[in-house]
Parts: sequence; C-alpha cells; structure tokens
Amino acid sequence: MIDQPSAGAIKPVLMVRGLRKEFGSSVAVDDVSFDVQSGHSLAIVGESGSGKTTVARMIVGLERPTAGSVVACDRERSRPPRSTIERRRRGREIQIVFQDPYSSLDPRQTIESAIDEIVRFHGDRSTGEAARRARVRELLGLVGLDDRQAAALPRALSGGQRQRAAIARALAAEPRILILDESVAALDVSIQAQILNLLMDIRDATGVSYLLISHDLAVVRQLSDEIVVMQRGRIIERGPTATVLDTPHHSYTQLLRASVPGKGWQPSRAAMRPTPATSPVAPNVKATEGTT
Repeated sequence: MIDQPSAGAIKPVLMVRGLRKEFGSSVAVDDVSFDVQSGHSLAIVGESGSGKTTVARMIVGLERPTAGSVVACDRERSRPPRSTIERRRRGREIQIVFQDPYSSLDPRQTIESAIDEIVRFHGDRSTGEAARRARVRELLGLVGLDDRQAAALPRALSGGQRQRAAIARALAAEPRILILDESVAALDVSIQAQILNLLMDIRDATGVSYLLISHDLAVVRQLSDEIVVMQRGRIIERGPTATVLDTPHHSYTQLLRASVPGKGWQPSRAAMRPTPATSPVAPNVKATEGTT
C-alpha cells in the first residue's frame, strides 16, 4: 500500500488529490496524490506512457482532469480559468519548461524581447521602462546569458543557451512553482550538469518549488528532495529521493534502478550493431564508402 501525503504543519504550495485522466476508454492517470512543499523539489519518474507528463499537463492547465483536484498556492486549479485576470494570476503561480525550448520561444523574437514580453504581461503596470529593462537584465544574468545572446534569435543559440532562455522566460512571471518536463533530456551530459547547477542556484536564490518530470534517475537524484514512481498511470512507490533510489522496494522501481548503466559501462558490439528493422541502410540498397 502506498502512503498518501498527509497534512503537515506548513501547508504545501501544491496539493494534488485523487487525480484521474481518461482518454476515451483508456485511463492515463489513476488516483494520483502528492504534495510539493514550498522551496522543495518533487520528482515524478517512470517510463514513457506511465502518465507522468499527463499529470504535469493537468497541473499547469493544459489538460482537464476527469476527476480529482489540484490546489496551488491555496487556489483550486482543476477547472479552466474563467477570465484574463485569473489566467494571468495562474501564470504567476505555475510555469512550465518543456524539453524542447522552441515550444516556448518565438523563433522571430530575440531572447531579450521574449523575456520582456512576460515581464510586461505579469509585472506591475505602473513599472517604468527603465525598471522593466533592469528586471530583464537581472533574469538574463540569473541564467548566465550575456548581451550578445540576449540580442540573438533562438536559432543562433546552442541547445543549452536556448534552455537557459526558456528558464528565464518562465521565471519572468515570478512563479512559486516551476514544472520541469524533461527539461534537460535533450542536452549533452556536460550541458545538463550546467543547467542542473543553475536550477539549484535559482531555487536557493528565489525559493521557487520544482516539480520535475523525468526518466533520468541521475538528474532526479541531483535536483529532487522527494520522488514518486509511476507505472501505468498509478503511483507505486514514494519517499525521499535518496531512500527510494538506494533501497527501492517495488519491483518496478528496482528495475528502473537496475537499468541505469554503472560506472565504466560500455555497450556490447551486439547492442551497437543495428538490427535490420533499425538499420540506416534501406533494404536492397548497397552501402558504399563515403555514403553520408
């Protein structure tokens, strides 16, 4: 039996209770409950199809729950906002950073302009232009982007720089909760480390809470305080991150843990050899030297 989150002395910044999502006859999420404390990080892990991204989309409002409740910053969020004012308020409470930063960056807009747009939308309408520009510079500095990168279009930046820009844009709304949906999955390992260190520094500086959606247990270990493990839409294990990853109890969690390559691991020749179904060379086409 999985222990349900209990009410503590300090009210959580995010409370999810009995969340369920049906797509026709298919149940993607079934009776999911958890809390995220202010200034803390919770990771939801599981393989593709486990329901973790659907949970994130319901929390941020991109999907409507079939049943259950989402309470963020003491406000019910299980139903769509009814006004522009409510939509803006929700944006100041929760933001999301996706795996692909192009999903949140306009390819025709400079990075500085993209961040300024959010500062103007969510900021104080009485704030002058000088103060607004200073806030944009502050955000750019927080994620380590310089003036040249701020003036560039997204296509001129590297993947890591674009992800930094997406994080800055999300932080421009000054959210209390930031959802990170596989936000470093597409980056090289060295760039991943830079972004993870950046996220930890931002949490220390701002007190923002993270909800981390990931299949990468190394990322989860570094960034999260607690973890819930999902399989087929349900939570099958939960607890402090180090405890769950070091001494997993459920067989599925043990399998996830065992699938992480150990130190010095190298794929075998058989594993590296493409099978006929996945070979880059089409059937009946002869590969020759110099083929690209």
